[in-house]
Amino acid sequence: MQKLILTIFGCLIFFTTLQSQETSYKRPPKAMEEMLLAKPTPGVYIDKKGEWMVLYESNAYPTIEELARPELRIAGLRINPSNFGPSRLTYSSKVFLKNISSGKEFAITGLPQDLAASNINWSPDDQKIALTHTSPTQIDLYVINIATQKALKINKTALNTAVGDIYWLDGNTIFYNGIVKPATAAPVRGVAPTGPAIQENEGKASPRPTYQDMIKSPYDASLFEFYATTQLIRNTNGIETKVGMPEMIASYSCSPDKKYILKRTIQKPFSYLVPYFGFPSTVVILDINGKEIKKLITLPSTETAPSGNDNVQDLPRSYNWRNDQPATITWTAPLDGGLIKNPATYRDALFALQAPFTGEPKEMLKTTLRFNRIIWGDKTHALVMEGLRGKQTMQTSLYNPETGSMELLMVRNTTDAYGSPGNPVMKPNEFGESVLQLSSDGNKIFFNNTTGSSPEGDLPFLLSYNLIDKSTDTLWRCSQGYFESVIRLLDPENLSFISMRESKVEMPNYWLKNLKLRIADRQLTQFMNPYPQMEGVSKEKVRYDRADGVSLTGDLYLPKGYDKVKDGPLPVLIWAYPAEYNSAADAAQIRGSEHRFTLFRGASPLSLVTQGYAVLNNAEMPIVATDTTKKPNDNFVDQLKMNAEAAINFLCDLGVGDRNKMGVAGHSYGAFMTANLLAHTDLFKVGIARSGAYNRSLTPFGFQNEDRTYWEATSLYNDMSPFNHADKIKTPILLIHGEMDNNTGTYPIQSERMFNAIKGHGGTVRYVSLPYESHGYSAQESLLHTIAEQYEWLEKYLKNKKTMNP
Repeated sequence: MQKLILTIFGCLIFFTTLQSQETSYKRPPKAMEEMLLAKPTPGVYIDKKGEWMVLYESNAYPTIEELARPELRIAGLRINPSNFGPSRLTYSSKVFLKNISSGKEFAITGLPQDLAASNINWSPDDQKIALTHTSPTQIDLYVINIATQKALKINKTALNTAVGDIYWLDGNTIFYNGIVKPATAAPVRGVAPTGPAIQENEGKASPRPTYQDMIKSPYDASLFEFYATTQLIRNTNGIETKVGMPEMIASYSCSPDKKYILKRTIQKPFSYLVPYFGFPSTVVILDINGKEIKKLITLPSTETAPSGNDNVQDLPRSYNWRNDQPATITWTAPLDGGLIKNPATYRDALFALQAPFTGEPKEMLKTTLRFNRIIWGDKTHALVMEGLRGKQTMQTSLYNPETGSMELLMVRNTTDAYGSPGNPVMKPNEFGESVLQLSSDGNKIFFNNTTGSSPEGDLPFLLSYNLIDKSTDTLWRCSQGYFESVIRLLDPENLSFISMRESKVEMPNYWLKNLKLRIADRQLTQFMNPYPQMEGVSKEKVRYDRADGVSLTGDLYLPKGYDKVKDGPLPVLIWAYPAEYNSAADAAQIRGSEHRFTLFRGASPLSLVTQGYAVLNNAEMPIVATDTTKKPNDNFVDQLKMNAEAAINFLCDLGVGDRNKMGVAGHSYGAFMTANLLAHTDLFKVGIARSGAYNRSLTPFGFQNEDRTYWEATSLYNDMSPFNHADKIKTPILLIHGEMDNNTGTYPIQSERMFNAIKGHGGTVRYVSLPYESHGYSAQESLLHTIAEQYEWLEKYLKNKKTMNP
């Protein structure tokens, strides 16, 4: 606070202003800090046979110094200009092997001492593991031999992983993108510009979302071309072979028979409006040595793609190899002009072109809804998924590639968690490609549901689906009191699989199970609880109803040793994120499990439970279409209010929550929710809004699942925008935003202008801009500071303690 004193004609006039402040990073109370900085549990990748697991340990969080290193933010990418890699990755500093049968761990020799590993993946034959090591100036590729536990650097050309990928061809050959010129050859910005940056449109509609990190000038365009231009390299046992000429390669993949390459290359002109994957591109088929066999199509920019959830460009899309054939390309094309409003019996068609790619494409099937994907099995089995996002519906059909017949298997709402069978179980075929796992008689497929939503909470399951009579058989389901899911199905006939099991008090660990042979479960890992501060904390999945009868749930955390009779009601923080539903029944379904172990990542609100707060985490905030003529957002604010009132009434009736000490908080769309609740209700005494969008006129072509534009639903956009109601926000609100937010729609200016609007109307508001941070905060200093800010804001305005420092 700074006072300005002016003397005018002998009179003293006092002006009081708020001064912007730059302060050092804060630290929260010790218990909260220790929970954030606890050593992360190792990650695990298991081979397809279930014989080996590779474990990798990562540092908890990068430092702000690491985040502050030079970075290019162009074309939707964030690139480290010194090494041609992504600028924001968490790397693994230790990688080691474990034999599942013996339980013995093996150190790997030959890896760098200062290992910064990423892109860890198994070879098709499970005999080797590839990983990249990122140094300040280049990226190298190492291959680990499982038999010898030795790693060898195999590249001579430094890798470019900014837009590139690592692709195993077979057990001895791997593809990658190499740099063409050193970083020192990058274009240099002139002292003075050569002219203005100009964008122009000549009568074509371009209803695109508000993407971040776009190309903004000719210099940006030259930088993108430099860093996106790569040389495709084939490496066989350490011998590099250049494949084709240097190009801006967006993606590539090899045919199942390893004879051809499907490649998409980026073309000019570059867009200033969409990310690189929406730039003009050419799709071609090459032989394995890089010779062009056939040019499939030249695709224009996606700038002119129509708005709306289910609308697509009136062009072919989704070029892929058919996994169950040696070399067949498939793609999809719309039959309705790409617009869902156009009447059409069929919406999409799937086409195929077989090697040697000289014939005419063959139409394989048509879909009545928008084609989503196809999962290949064998010559008579494939699953076709189609749906409409706007109507929240999807259907799965059995397709016979030999006869062309389609048989509908299931139809469900995408929001119907209880009705989800999970994901089809896959297996490698004779080409090493992933295809449907069929039973030995070919009459059944298998589904693995790693969530398993049910009225009793999440209980993951494994089931078989009979393709003849459409019956299902639950082969295994998680036991009550635990959360356990299948990680690797080893043998569906004998029900042998590797699972991950956890409970409220037991860390997630891997187990080997064999149900038919009745062999006792064997624990494969012994990960220990890294959060002693949470021992004794109460966690419960609570259920309650809102005024219109829709059932809601949340995860209620209460402090260790808390007794509501002796201690009385507590200050409460409700943390939530709204979701849209067309069905009230779906909105009322139970989601989540109280039997999951509580793990902490980032600036989680859960550590507040160690400081005497009750936390209602994942409090459901469904926004439901009230009838078939309405869309969910048509009464967004009223439903938010009902959800919040229901949660508060439940906590108070339970005796654990103090009605006069209720806080609400959320991130991104949850921040949008928080600001709306403070603008339209007096239910809360404090709010915390992180990285939100508050003025929907700045996202005019849709947001979340809202597909109407600002001009089609102006009143709705204005009514839903808390910025337009900033004069009503008198409840203290803490705004936090990463200054380099990369998320669509949540520009930092959203929080800046929201702060100014509330401040301009005399509200109580604090705005924290986190240097170098993106939409999700990652630096250790930023996370500790965010936790400290949240804690101090609640202490001051819920507990009425004066703890806030500049």
